[in-house]
Amino acid sequence: MTQVSTNIRAARDVGRAGLAKRVFLGLSVMRQRRQLVELDDRQLRDIGLTAEQARAEARRSAWDVPQSWLR
Repeated sequence: MTQVSTNIRAARDVGRAGLAKRVFLGLSVMRQRRQLVELDDRQLRDIGLTAEQARAEARRSAWDVPQSWLR
């Protein structure tokens, strides 16, 4: 019985760590997208984006990220 409860506790801790990781990822993505729309036209050209593309990216949800980022 001790082994089962230990395994459940370990799985719950991993779940919490995964949740915390996703929250921090979402906050980071929000910050980056907010900064993207603050770039001027010259800076946007340097990274190969138009102002409209930057605005479109900024409108995306914080959770709308590539699946590989969630691993």
